[in-house]
Amino acid sequence: MKNKNTILLGHGSGGKLSHDLIDQLFAKHFKNPFLDQQSDSALLPTLSEQIAFTTDSFVVDPIFFPGGDIGKLAIAGTVNDLAVSGATPQYLSCGFIIEEGFPFADLETIVKTMADEAKKAGVIIVTGDTKVVDKGKCDKVFINTSGIGTIEKKYLGIGSGERIKVGDKIIINGTIGDHGMSVMAARNDLKISADIQSDCACLNGMIREALNVSDEIKFMRDATRGGLGTVISELVRNKKFGIQINEDQLNINLKVRGMCELLGFDPLYVANEGKIVVVVGSDDADKVLAILQENPFGKGASIIGEITADHRGRAWLQTIVGGKRIIEMLSGQQLPRIC
Repeated sequence: MKNKNTILLGHGSGGKLSHDLIDQLFAKHFKNPFLDQQSDSALLPTLSEQIAFTTDSFVVDPIFFPGGDIGKLAIAGTVNDLAVSGATPQYLSCGFIIEEGFPFADLETIVKTMADEAKKAGVIIVTGDTKVVDKGKCDKVFINTSGIGTIEKKYLGIGSGERIKVGDKIIINGTIGDHGMSVMAARNDLKISADIQSDCACLNGMIREALNVSDEIKFMRDATRGGLGTVISELVRNKKFGIQINEDQLNINLKVRGMCELLGFDPLYVANEGKIVVVVGSDDADKVLAILQENPFGKGASIIGEITADHRGRAWLQTIVGGKRIIEMLSGQQLPRIC
């Protein structure tokens, strides 16, 4: 007898069950004029000739964790990828790969979260797809999201950091490592209990506030997989400048620090889902810092370092005890399936 409370292979067949799933779940919670067309392609107006386009897939384990779930992660991750490029996120697509037997109630919780997060971010989910695979061929649910945003010409260089110069300051909008450690603590096999909340959030509103007060923002990147350390290493690689990060300016939650020490992780390389690295001209650094600190997602923002003429192509950490160590790119997989 078919269980109406779980996802069946028939939900991905393209037949009546598929249409019922779309109508009773996705169309219900994602409802908007573009999605309501239910055509093979969404026809979308844009306010700019220049668009930014991104795509990402989410396979986090577990799918529910303190501070969020895979649905919130999918929306925030894609919105933030657009926003740090200087774009204004507008439209998202979402594709679901669901394991047969996955509870319908859990899927609806995820979809509701996505709808709520998209509304907060001011973006519209305009198209999507659903596939169901045999039990054991997928771990519960995987989500792919793609996003489109419009971008003004003056922001086109932010993604590459082409205007960066010696003396520019480096800012991050809060504590590092929260997301990665939240997910790790939620994994039953580790049997660790830690009151750590993921920082998962859509940051496009905060980013727009910063862009509105300064034309000297030269680079932005969200510090997700590989953490702050990998972003800094990628930024300086093969460049004619160096980077110095000051350890005493890094904000790390005490519980995150303790868990990292327990498990042998370096917080510099632990994933974040609500943190951006910003490079800004020195004259505007305090102004940008102040506007970030006024936003709920930037209350812990700080200037953590600067672009230097020394050690070109290298990033260094000035330690609390007065020494220095090289910040290399993350080698290997430190934390599997954290996004």
